[in-house]
Amino acid sequence: MRDVLCCAGQENFCVEFPTLTYGGTDRRDGSTTLGAYSREYVVRDRFAYPLPAGLDPAAAAPLMCAGITVWEPLRALGVGPHTRVAVAGLGGLGHLAVKLAVALGADTTVISRSAEKADDARRLGAGDVILSTDQDQMSAARGRFDVLIDTIAVPHDLGPYLGLVALDGTLSHLGHLGPVTVPIIDLLIGRKKLSSAGSGGRPETAAMLEFCARHDVVADIELVPSAQVNEALDRLGRNDVRYRFVLDLSDLA
Repeated sequence: MRDVLCCAGQENFCVEFPTLTYGGTDRRDGSTTLGAYSREYVVRDRFAYPLPAGLDPAAAAPLMCAGITVWEPLRALGVGPHTRVAVAGLGGLGHLAVKLAVALGADTTVISRSAEKADDARRLGAGDVILSTDQDQMSAARGRFDVLIDTIAVPHDLGPYLGLVALDGTLSHLGHLGPVTVPIIDLLIGRKKLSSAGSGGRPETAAMLEFCARHDVVADIELVPSAQVNEALDRLGRNDVRYRFVLDLSDLA
């Protein structure tokens, strides 16, 4: 199984668990991985990607995590010009899911608890916004979407979102990685599918970067000096970021 995944360029799904950038276990010496908080570091060439011309390095940085996490299910589910896509949650993952779905040509809608995000959703390219707290709006959208990308990062009931999925459609659950409970009847009626994804393999990461360069898709970021990392983490805890912090490491010795 391990060899099959590696040969398919999906080391991110390794059955022995992938080597995480930080807080993981080094496969050679068992030490704890410490991330890339340095000006320079050494990496195996097969896991490095040339940055296509035209992509700002800072704004492209979140593509390597949030971007590829939403890109893989969009591609695997065949999203294109005739696909009706909904994105639940407009945060770090969600805003890139909207941008990528729009660039793929999909009819894209944002589902949010906050009416305040409606203008942002449309700025990102969404054609419509549904308030998940408005039962009339949710009822009117039942069975409307071929693909629903769920990026909500806290535990929540999937039932209302499955209700929005069309016949033979798919809900891809990306934001919250804990256990979920789904009545099978919610899948049975409409032959709906529940899927997930995480990070991405090498071939699709390279393809995503080229696609983003062609379509001018990057993350909405706030670039901060690395010396302000604790302030950034405090703000992140207050949800005071739209939509990704990127650390500028040039101030490191």
